[in-house]
Amino acid sequence: MPGNVEEDRIERLLAAMTLAEKVGQLTMTAAPGATTGPAPRDDLAAAIRRGAVGSVLNAIGRPAMEGFQRVALEETRLGIPLLFGLDVVHGYRTVTPIPLGEAAAFDPGLWRETARLAAAEASRDGVALTFAPMLDVCRDPRWGRIAEGPGEDPWLASLFARAKVAGFQGPGSWLASDGAIAATAKHLGAYGAVTAGRDYASVDVSERLLQEVYVPPFKAAVEAGVAAIMPAFVDLGGVPMTANQRILRDLVRGDWGFGGVIVSDYGAIAELMKHGVAADIAEAAALALRATVDIDMMGGAYEAGLPAALERGLVTQAQVDEAVRRVLRLKEKLGLFEDPFRRAAGPDVAPERARSLARSAATRSIVLLKNENALPLAPEGGPVAIIAAPPLGEPMLGPWSAIGEAGGRPGLPEALQAALPARAVHDVPAEALVDDAALARALKDASHVILFAGETEDMSGEAASRAEPVLPPGQERLVRRVLALGPPVILALASGRPLVATDAIAGARAVIATWFLGSEAAPAIADVLAGRAEPAGRLPVSWPACVGQIPIFYGQRPSGRPFRAGDHYTSQYLDAPLEPLFPFGHGLSYARFAIEAAAAERRPGADPFAIQVTAKLRHAGGPRGEATLFLFVRATVAAVARPVLELRGVRKAALDPGGSATLTFTLSADDFAYLDADLATRRTPEAIEIFVGFSADRTQLQAVAIRPGEGPAPTQT
Repeated sequence: MPGNVEEDRIERLLAAMTLAEKVGQLTMTAAPGATTGPAPRDDLAAAIRRGAVGSVLNAIGRPAMEGFQRVALEETRLGIPLLFGLDVVHGYRTVTPIPLGEAAAFDPGLWRETARLAAAEASRDGVALTFAPMLDVCRDPRWGRIAEGPGEDPWLASLFARAKVAGFQGPGSWLASDGAIAATAKHLGAYGAVTAGRDYASVDVSERLLQEVYVPPFKAAVEAGVAAIMPAFVDLGGVPMTANQRILRDLVRGDWGFGGVIVSDYGAIAELMKHGVAADIAEAAALALRATVDIDMMGGAYEAGLPAALERGLVTQAQVDEAVRRVLRLKEKLGLFEDPFRRAAGPDVAPERARSLARSAATRSIVLLKNENALPLAPEGGPVAIIAAPPLGEPMLGPWSAIGEAGGRPGLPEALQAALPARAVHDVPAEALVDDAALARALKDASHVILFAGETEDMSGEAASRAEPVLPPGQERLVRRVLALGPPVILALASGRPLVATDAIAGARAVIATWFLGSEAAPAIADVLAGRAEPAGRLPVSWPACVGQIPIFYGQRPSGRPFRAGDHYTSQYLDAPLEPLFPFGHGLSYARFAIEAAAAERRPGADPFAIQVTAKLRHAGGPRGEATLFLFVRATVAAVARPVLELRGVRKAALDPGGSATLTFTLSADDFAYLDADLATRRTPEAIEIFVGFSADRTQLQAVAIRPGEGPAPTQT
């Protein structure tokens, strides 16, 4: 909370404001020239001049922001500075992997550092607020916005939330420090569970699923001090999130104590009329304000509707004033009253450091899905042919890449040639891809073919849902033609989601998931292909074998009739496998690892579920590499059925050939807590199991026996 001087300034401004000026502070308008929704107004300067705008989004570059800021400071009655926001989702100038790809690194330190880099670059241009991190848990890869989030697991998403908030905002609750920008946790309310994976569609999930899966990452962001929250476009069980008092006012502000700003999504307040819960713009504005939404982003609803809502008694002046206070407090925290141009906010970022971090992030996000002794490529040997399946081109930064540009960076052929100087590397020309004879000639001498397939960057992200998340038309045929020619094919899948490409994956000798890796994609991919870097990524989502399995995730609840081979009346498909093609956590290394021993012991103390788990890993072959070990728990007997696995820990170890390491996990009652039949928190399941392993494949997990230690201990079945 700002100090007395800042609070006094806020109260003086409130006392001096007209209603129109107060509503202006609650209005965010897009600058012309950059569009992330319906067209912005072209009279922005005039609107600022009359006090009708308090925040601006999508103003690109410091000159534009400083121009608008001067209008606010010098040509308005009260001189209140503007707040500038932008979708700085996975980089600003330097673009790092899309969040789903970066989640594959399972590395909070990396997540924090890439957010810190993005904040430092953006703040130098005057950006003060980012609409990130996106924390929507998603178990349906048909939804295009799965690309923007951390995957299917709420524990992992909560870890991601804390790291990203810390990275964007820096230490402490004041945001005026060098290189800090305010973060926005979005989009609250199970947006990742839209019907059939269709963006903007309705959401209807149980209260248990909402509280256990979709809400925890947002609570983690609030606990980390996030400055702002954005509710989802969608309705939740018939109540649009932008008007959801039970969630926004009662849960977020009441139970969680969130005192920051709630900002609507683009045009969402006015869209309450389309949802069918508001008869006119005044009702729409009143519903959002009563739900404690402070900023109307590009809806025009507060400007057009709040005066009438006040006249009709739908809202009170006190509700308007409290929203204005929260907006002004955010501006105070950002130091905008003292430094409205944020000239001291952004430290200079060395280009070499930025590129190095982006390359490291890209490398660590690549997941080696399959390898039949095809990777890494040997430093010497025959020619390597590279094919980019139409319509792919490189590089692709991915959706929401801010003002990042890929120009001036090497493409994959150049990067791979640099990594393999003793081998010939060549691009197969596009004209050869449409003629079988020309393709055969182009690949005749190739010892390996690197085949890039997958999505273009506009096939993922907002408004990019796909009923069938498969390879685009024509690519499947090209893959078959290349495979039929016989050379070892290494398939590189670019995408913002898991792709159903089971046949192509089956025919390839090796497969890597490259997602959209950002500015340094080409050298990162080359490093992994050539073995100069270990593929360290692990899947943050289950990878389906067919579209009919979707939605698919590892943390399902047990059935009374779980699948049993040969038993017809168990949970299964008649025409498809039950398990995903690749499970959550899957990812191969060039090295091999084994769990040599695992044990758990209750730690002395009052908490009967204070347990320390140790697992000894052994390097079992291959070069030096990094192992990723997951710890899962299961309450086998509880008041309500619990998921068959729940993630509660991730540890990594870099091991040399012949080496070993002991990894330690510490558990407490909170790790076994669950909501009982009344949705009250309970921390005492009757029986538990603990597992460690390299993925969520239950057939490969190692159960950990619990030694009682001192006092009562949890039991195992």
